Amino acid sequence: MKFLSRRVKGFHVGGKTALAWRGVHHNLPAREPLSLWGEGKTRFPEWFQKLFPARYTTRNPFSVGLPKNFGLQPLPETPAGVLVSVPERALLEMLSEVGVHQGIEEARNIMEGARALRPEVLSKLLKNCRRVKVVRLCVSWAAELNLPWAAAAKKAAGKPLGRGRWTTRLKDGTLLVLKP
Repeated sequence: MKFLSRRVKGFHVGGKTALAWRGVHHNLPAREPLSLWGEGKTRFPEWFQKLFPARYTTRNPFSVGLPKNFGLQPLPETPAGVLVSVPERALLEMLSEVGVHQGIEEARNIMEGARALRPEVLSKLLKNCRRVKVVRLCVSWAAELNLPWAAAAKKAAGKPLGRGRWTTRLKDGTLLVLKP
């Protein structure tokens, strides 16, 4: 992966994979595709695709106001390794994939295990998140699950993004309705 990180701008391991690598997971399947992120379209080498099933996304949920590489660090055991989202960023990246490549029930179960998030890091990411779905899922589920950082998330979200209810139909046909 270090090879790819030198070739793909903004390349990092994010979302559910980053959460799992940092110890926040729920019933991981044996051969879960890697969640890889970057800033531009790319084509992975054939050898990489065979060795590492992966999903690659360029849909960055954060505004350009967020400092470059905020919330991206190598894992402690590989300080010169590829960048991996810290748990707070990985959680929001995973929530942005809900209804696309991420099931809603599994996302909620994973979020329930994210009890030790740092409120100051999460707050900065939420203030710079431009996706209504991500902010509302984070704030509402944190409150419902009684997570220790729920109040900080609600405060960081400030005024709800958009007006009224936010509704979308997920890929599996489920209707997702998020209140402001």
